[in-house]
Amino acid sequence: MSTYENYHRTSQVYDKTRTAGGIDIILKAMEEGILPLSEQVLLDAGCGTGLYSAALLNEVRRIEAVDLNAGMLGMAQDKLQAEEKQGRISFHQTAINSLPLPDKSVDAVMINQVLHHLPDDADSGWPEHKKVFNEFFRILKPGGRLIINSCSPEQLELGFWFYHLIPDAIKAVQEKTIALEEIAEQLHEVGFFSHRQEVPLDLILQDEAYFQHDGILDPDWRSGDSIWSLVEDKNLTDVLYKTQHLQKSGNLKDYMLKHDQLRKTSGQVTFTVAGKQF
Repeated sequence: MSTYENYHRTSQVYDKTRTAGGIDIILKAMEEGILPLSEQVLLDAGCGTGLYSAALLNEVRRIEAVDLNAGMLGMAQDKLQAEEKQGRISFHQTAINSLPLPDKSVDAVMINQVLHHLPDDADSGWPEHKKVFNEFFRILKPGGRLIINSCSPEQLELGFWFYHLIPDAIKAVQEKTIALEEIAEQLHEVGFFSHRQEVPLDLILQDEAYFQHDGILDPDWRSGDSIWSLVEDKNLTDVLYKTQHLQKSGNLKDYMLKHDQLRKTSGQVTFTVAGKQF
């Protein structure tokens, strides 16, 4: 469960501004496994409202979808209730560091924009991340693939135009975000091999909603990015006032375009792919 976002509330509006980005990268990684895609069992770790499960369900044999938040999991079940009845997807309300699945039972694991919600930090050496990676290693079959979709601390600073309005929140979420080098090191220590990292520069987490420059004024729009839950009430009031001023003066779109330039070279997310030895 997130240490700072109230996903019981957010689950109702989450899909308004979020999409399943990077499906091609996930499929490419899974194709490196032993079995054809159509025969693979996939774990969606921290499945949320089921965006990624829904996008991949017709590509694989079955999905095990896990989330600790009842609200998010309920939205996923509502979305995929027919597929659940057919036995093509199973839902589990549980933490991702203690999965109700047998050893060597899945062919691939994907975890999308979840790691920064773990109760962890650099000062402690990111032990919660390592617990999660160990659990993924346990349930993966030999030859299986782990696909991690995460933002680096640098991408958090450069990849989102509206983050420039909330510097304190950026700092807070960066402190919760493990560096890519640390991910690679932990994966190696756990036993994964041949890790690689890919930055899809054209992937935007909020898709078209990202360019809705007056979206900041809409609580539902803000609910699509958990960073807003780290903005204190007083700071939020100031941000909304500044946004309204930019909007009234006709400068809000220009502000967005100016501060979006760095995203085009940094990207918003990084995919880390690692394998388990045969």
